Amino acid sequence: MESEAKTLIKVWSIIFASLCYSYFIVSKLPLGKSRLISILPLIYLYTILPLYLSSKLLIGITSFFITWLTTFKLILLSYNLGPLTTPSILDHTENQRKGSDVRSLENDRRQTIKSFPKFVFIAAFPVKGKDPFAPTKKPTKVVPLNLWSEALISSILIAVCDRYKQKIHPGGILVIYGFLLYFLVDVIIGIANKLVGSIVDVELIQPSNEPYLATSIQNFWGQRWNLMVTDTLRNTVYKPTRVFLSNYIGNGWAISIAMTTSFFVSGLMHELIFYYLTRVSPSWEITWFFVLHGLCVVLEVALKKALGRTVRFHWAITGPLTIGFVLGTAYLWFFPPLVRNEVDVRTIEEFKSLYEFIKGKFVWNSTALL
Repeated sequence: MESEAKTLIKVWSIIFASLCYSYFIVSKLPLGKSRLISILPLIYLYTILPLYLSSKLLIGITSFFITWLTTFKLILLSYNLGPLTTPSILDHTENQRKGSDVRSLENDRRQTIKSFPKFVFIAAFPVKGKDPFAPTKKPTKVVPLNLWSEALISSILIAVCDRYKQKIHPGGILVIYGFLLYFLVDVIIGIANKLVGSIVDVELIQPSNEPYLATSIQNFWGQRWNLMVTDTLRNTVYKPTRVFLSNYIGNGWAISIAMTTSFFVSGLMHELIFYYLTRVSPSWEITWFFVLHGLCVVLEVALKKALGRTVRFHWAITGPLTIGFVLGTAYLWFFPPLVRNEVDVRTIEEFKSLYEFIKGKFVWNSTALL
């Protein structure tokens, strides 16, 4: 654990140095190609850094936060877009007039975040700066789970998987893995939000919006699951693809292709993260999982448009069907690469070691106080 901690410090020191370069040099270059070319070495760097780590938990966090999200944020910064920039009143007015999906691929009215600490934290963690022109929304939850309750549920599910895995049907284990993945993502991003929010003034995006209440595949991916990734893909893939293609093939086809492309890119990024975790050649199962869901979303949008408001099913029907489809396809294509290569076993062992480490520290501190 000590050697892994040293490696982690080295990796994140390199990340910090790269973000200093992004803030002091890249952000001062002209928009477009100059900035994009200047971040190419960083993109390469971010793709190899997870390979130096051996802990599955640390690999997952670093590859998700840095290899995926930070890379995409810097790509947006190349065109003065995304969470590393701040909007102007003119930009806000034009977006209201034209619609948020119709904007130039370059925006010289926005400015790079002036605060260096805020720039670094927003670049490195799944948060974004507050938009002064956006209306304040207070999220309400049907099931009032907070960070601590989700952490407790995660601990219980990890204990169940560890002690009773051999006694539970493989399908049941993968269903537990599905819910465990949701709670762990929420907890990890929630902790990052609390940490960053206590230091700099940022908008704390809730990691997910109760995905177990999704009423359709489009609702699940677009409004409920892993909202920071959804926002990132919307700005880096969906909007540019839609704007570019709409000039050639019309808005309808452009939307369909842009949605499918977004899911395809998501699949590729997950495939890369799975490679870091397994260190075996890609099986492309995870890519197919996301492409399939992208095609289903396109089909859903087309059916809604064709049927209009004449056909509407109750959420008691669409909800279980949606979650059943997500878990069923995850059982077939999402989890098998991880289970085959025992990533699940290694991750559970790491959580157990982390628990013992924290328990040991707590007991030692309690004894010292006495």
